[in-house]
Amino acid sequence: MARLILLFILFPLVDMALLLVIAQHTGPLFTIGLIVVTGVVGAWSARRAGIRCLGRIQSQLAQGQMPADSLVDGLLILIAGALLIAPGILTDALGFSLLIPPVRVKLKRFFSTYFKSRIFVAGVSSGPPRSGDADDVIDVDHRPAGPPRTG
Repeated sequence: MARLILLFILFPLVDMALLLVIAQHTGPLFTIGLIVVTGVVGAWSARRAGIRCLGRIQSQLAQGQMPADSLVDGLLILIAGALLIAPGILTDALGFSLLIPPVRVKLKRFFSTYFKSRIFVAGVSSGPPRSGDADDVIDVDHRPAGPPRTG
């Protein structure tokens, strides 16, 4: 929790400091222009990538496949779009990097191994008992339901 709070406080502060440094060296109009241009180009790029991803998802669903990988791509593209709309140098750099497919592949691998190492799955087998198990024998008593029928 502390890391998350630190991230939400330090990240914007560093981003704002970078904008101030750029404004001091280049001027406020250039900095404002940079923010607007990266926002517009980023939103356009994220929209294009999102439309391509949506097409892949629809294609996979039409073929009867589960589009899990494409859905994760879509989530990362959505995050990229949000980062690109937010003003800042770090947010733009992170957002543009999420639009690059090889970066998304590496992130998906990282998060996959991260979550797999932290998830414990326990289940109950519903199949027949395996040979060699102690439960190979089932003890059953059979009792007729009533007097035998004659007929």
